[in-house]
Amino acid sequence: MGRLDGKRIVVTGSSRGLGRGFAIGCAEEGASVIINGTNPDAVAEVEATIRDAGGTATSVIGSVADESVCESLVATCVEQYGGIDVMVNNAGIVRDKTIMKMTVEEWDEVMAVNLRGVFSCTKHAALAMRDQDPQGGHIIEVISASGLSGGFGQGNYAASKAGIMGLLRTCFMEFTRYNIRVNAIWPVAETDMTQVVFNRANAQAEQQGADAPSPVEMGFGKPHEVAQGIIYLASDGAAHLNGQCMSFNGRKTALWSHPAENYLEFHAEPWSADELDAYYQDKEPLPIYRPAMIKP
Repeated sequence: MGRLDGKRIVVTGSSRGLGRGFAIGCAEEGASVIINGTNPDAVAEVEATIRDAGGTATSVIGSVADESVCESLVATCVEQYGGIDVMVNNAGIVRDKTIMKMTVEEWDEVMAVNLRGVFSCTKHAALAMRDQDPQGGHIIEVISASGLSGGFGQGNYAASKAGIMGLLRTCFMEFTRYNIRVNAIWPVAETDMTQVVFNRANAQAEQQGADAPSPVEMGFGKPHEVAQGIIYLASDGAAHLNGQCMSFNGRKTALWSHPAENYLEFHAEPWSADELDAYYQDKEPLPIYRPAMIKP
């Protein structure tokens, strides 16, 4: 018996990297999976890998920046498998550059895939899940540390991932009545997309005459290790979680707190700027939280 037996799952951006690991991991646990990507050969390889291992997979080629592809992902899952239980919004791209050097085209390209694509897939998945009432469904948004605490040279990527968190909280408000849950995961894995981090670490170590740290020593797991987080969230074992954000790198896990007010104070009458000045003079600015990648 697999943890995901009978589950019908769509994984966007699943032709390589983490998405590939997510799709294969879910299929190994008994799920029927929709594979997605823009490279037909890479998508076909993932589908063949799953089928050769005795799993069930169907492919949909195209970018989630195209809403018709998002609609097709959900429709194919419903047509092939009789419904949709889980949508994993994993597809994402980077166009790293500091903000003062970034072009509008580089900004828009990332937003089209990372944020608009998530909106479109979330929307069409929710519509299908609503029609499955009272069964509902589960939408899992894949985010990153950049969206939670910023990322140098990743203004577009960070904004898109932070936008997903705002979308998630709105989905929580709107979808719960239809028994549709929505959660997020910040996965930390060794992939092509994170290779730049290792390149920087290797260059720095070389300058210092030291050994380069391994990905594990830097807090990065292998895709198949990090896929356990998606497998857990997609399972019935996580049915009590809704509106949450979980970080996971294969060895570390945590739930992130929701944004909350500090130094809260009410006045019976409207505040003046002078009164605000007096109130905040002795208040320490709140720090931007930087999560630890490994255990200290």
